[in-house]
Amino acid sequence: MNRILGKEKLSAEVFRLRVEAPGIARERRPGQFVIVQQDELSERIPLTIADADARAGWIVLVFQTVGRATHRLAELEAGQSIENLVGPLGRPTEIHRLGHVVCVGGGIGVAPLYPIAQAMNHAGNTVTVIMGARSADLLILQPEMDAIANRLIVCTDDGSAGRKALVTEPLAELCAETPPPAEVVAIGPPIMMKFCAETTRPYGIHTVVSLNTIMVDGTGMCGGCRVTVGGQTRFVCVDGPEFDGHLVDFDNMMLRLGAYRPLEHAAHEACHLDEQARRLARKKA
Repeated sequence: MNRILGKEKLSAEVFRLRVEAPGIARERRPGQFVIVQQDELSERIPLTIADADARAGWIVLVFQTVGRATHRLAELEAGQSIENLVGPLGRPTEIHRLGHVVCVGGGIGVAPLYPIAQAMNHAGNTVTVIMGARSADLLILQPEMDAIANRLIVCTDDGSAGRKALVTEPLAELCAETPPPAEVVAIGPPIMMKFCAETTRPYGIHTVVSLNTIMVDGTGMCGGCRVTVGGQTRFVCVDGPEFDGHLVDFDNMMLRLGAYRPLEHAAHEACHLDEQARRLARKKA
């Protein structure tokens, strides 16, 4: 059993759990993830390791409540446990001293981006972080990013924090500088990663994206996470989760992700109704 050491609500539907997992904490590298199963009857879901302390033996999981499994996970409190936690899985991020590296995070994608930006900083790179969200209340990990970035650029769709712009706007400005960034790492919604890759493509800047696809076992057996990269089939769980953004078929990936969106939406709404019913019952009691 993996005991929850701490819980924090980062925004309306985003939570951070600090979980006791000494083996995973010792072995994990930036870019890797775990498969989480709350109990033997729960769905298996992939979550990126957003931080870890090898000495203290804990890892950090940041997730958004989307379907029933993540809503149930959000109901856990410190002192309770997660029954199954498998990892670290996936290929670690390749960290090198390159010079100027731009790390772009959108929404919940800022969480998996954090350990990568941190490692890039520790490797001696100049790190510019661009983070974006629809509005100020949906920004997460801003103080943490500010502490490790040489420069932090915040964007919101509505202008309620930082620049009123999409993340691709400052990214394009940085790409046009002389010299341009040596590498760009982009993590967020597929549509955001797609347009980040299209922004860097004319400049020939190596662009790494981390894909969060449908996944069941995390070992390449189920095939649910398959994507097309450079015209070939790849499995995100064992070949990724990181790939060359200029080679990913994002349109195909988004089509596959959309297949379960109605079910996710229905589960999301049902969980909200259940929570409202529990709150009403507590008031009446």
